[in-house]
Amino acid sequence: MFKRFFITGFAWIVLLYWGGFAQEQIPVPQHLQKAVEHLQYDRLGNEKGRISIRVVDRNTLHLKLTFSLDRPLQQDDWQLTLKPAFTPTFHWAPHLTPTDNHVIDQHVFRSPALIVTDKEQTLVLIPDLEIMKKGTPVRWYLDLNAATNRLTLGMSNSRVTDHVLFERTMGAEYPKGVVEIGFYLLHDEEEGCRMNPFRMPLDFIWSNWGGEAYRSGNPVSGDLEPYIKHTYDWAFKNWKESVWQEFEVEGKQVGAPVFIVNVTQSPNYPGEVNEREFRSVWNQAWFSSLRSASGLYRYARRTGDEELMRKALLTKELALAFPQVNGFFYGLIGTEMYEVEINGKRYNRSKGWNTYYWGNSNRNPYTWAPRESPFHILDMSWTGLLMLRWYDELEKDIRLLDYAENYAQSLLKVQYSNGFFPAWLSLDRLEPMEHLNDSPETSLSVTFLLKLHELTGRQEYKEAALKAMGAVIRDVIPYGRWEDFETYWSCSRYGSQDLVGKKILRNNMHKQNNFSMFWTAEALYECYRLTKNQKYLDLGQRTLDELLMTQASWQPPFMFVNVLGGFGVLNADGEWNDSRESLFAELILQYGKLLNNREYLERGFAALKASFVMMYCPENPSTKAQWEKVYPFFGKKDYGFTMENYGHGGRTSPEGEGMGEFTIYDWGNGAAAEAYNRILDKFGRIE
Repeated sequence: MFKRFFITGFAWIVLLYWGGFAQEQIPVPQHLQKAVEHLQYDRLGNEKGRISIRVVDRNTLHLKLTFSLDRPLQQDDWQLTLKPAFTPTFHWAPHLTPTDNHVIDQHVFRSPALIVTDKEQTLVLIPDLEIMKKGTPVRWYLDLNAATNRLTLGMSNSRVTDHVLFERTMGAEYPKGVVEIGFYLLHDEEEGCRMNPFRMPLDFIWSNWGGEAYRSGNPVSGDLEPYIKHTYDWAFKNWKESVWQEFEVEGKQVGAPVFIVNVTQSPNYPGEVNEREFRSVWNQAWFSSLRSASGLYRYARRTGDEELMRKALLTKELALAFPQVNGFFYGLIGTEMYEVEINGKRYNRSKGWNTYYWGNSNRNPYTWAPRESPFHILDMSWTGLLMLRWYDELEKDIRLLDYAENYAQSLLKVQYSNGFFPAWLSLDRLEPMEHLNDSPETSLSVTFLLKLHELTGRQEYKEAALKAMGAVIRDVIPYGRWEDFETYWSCSRYGSQDLVGKKILRNNMHKQNNFSMFWTAEALYECYRLTKNQKYLDLGQRTLDELLMTQASWQPPFMFVNVLGGFGVLNADGEWNDSRESLFAELILQYGKLLNNREYLERGFAALKASFVMMYCPENPSTKAQWEKVYPFFGKKDYGFTMENYGHGGRTSPEGEGMGEFTIYDWGNGAAAEAYNRILDKFGRIE
């Protein structure tokens, strides 16, 4: 069992001064020579530096290099490289570096580590975050080259390319004075560590940085109720004219908050409104009006607010109004749009809900047109699961159960013999299309079918679910093949033409998205809860820990809002504080409660609290200041405005870079409020 350790303790210290060539060798302590063949580093200018090696315990080494510069220095690149003494069969890094010029820039150091394993041992390199917290004169980076078996910690300028990768650039400058850089090296030979190579670095980083920061009030401190009030006041009072949509579908009154609004729709904006995307309401894996409505229902029930309850029920009615085609159903309802010219500028506007049409998410490999987009199994299984949870936890509306079961009967018919479910079905023939037909998107259908089995007792749903879970266990988890619609067909399109199903050879990793890690960890949790089979729990914890490697476990000085507990998205994108943290929070808490694990409980509550950090409101003074630097017209009526993430473009700055310009209620403030209301109902209090 991995033993926790702390920065303050050490066994002995060695101080060494090395001379000679431009690249210096570092002696490897004898007890680590089985794991490390050699360590070497570049001089900084002509400075050889001072090496401090500290053995924390038999599994942990701390190494720090200190350079004393007597004048300013320009040096494009500086590297420390480690070559393992074994040939790893598994590699993990926070970001992709497909060529030798790519780097893992510090911008994506959420839970930064390089991990390699073989059948006998695990080796982990973690940058010294204590040094980084003080600020660094040049940006740090990591790199993992599986082809040459090299792990690198470096310093260099970099630029953002594609969406979002980082490439090393020239021109790094160091001021006169002391420059420090260092890392921790963790080594373990136990089987449990090899089966779950993520637990050791997560434990280490949280023990040394994350836990203390959380208990000190990061990401937010105090009662969360003011954030909930800001959310609902924003959506249903101050921004009501832009956000709340109420209309008729075939004679039935329905309603929901609109998919997306931007800063031009603020009541304080001095210019013309320009709608960012087509006016619509979605029930999709990201943007689910039904999910947000369930949170509004809980809040209205708790506070006795009849008007908010009416709105929650109208959104439920909208979900039930989505037409089914042989059991399958659409993922959004949209309106026709048009452009208007005012003073020589063109603005996007809606023609109104009398022009509504049904469609599906346009984040897919086939078309950008929602009317032409195919049915997405993932979206339908998510909406079906939400219907079942509403029926089970909120009100026994039999229509929800019937709708979901009608879909489930069609879902069983398209399951492949290998256990997977297809990803997309054609609109005309309802036949599987060509992409992601053996992907971890299947995991969400597992959770849906197990919930339906729980409510109906029908064995066929359980059998199909466990068969599907077996496919993901066999063909996805061991290879880190976390590919889903968002991996390739959202904003980060890198690899969509030639990498689907393939690894980046230089890293021995797939392009990965943490959304499918979440679905899989949740499905495995439900499989364990139903069967009590330890295999599901062990694999569930491994998958959860891989997910948590994308969670911010410290507060970097180069992030200008609080980020602890928030999540990134992909190993080829730049977000912090992404709104998915509100979706992930309950599952992390469930594992924490089941395993009696304090770290998970703190991480789960941190994820929930992080989902409110990007809200414009007085309770977030640093965030509020950032918003007002970018949008000085913001005022009290904008309290509640919440961007879905921070630093998406790969850079942040004190001047407000990285703040964004829109709110998606169902993937921002409304989703965060739903998570709070749900967790409050189920856990009793927020710690």
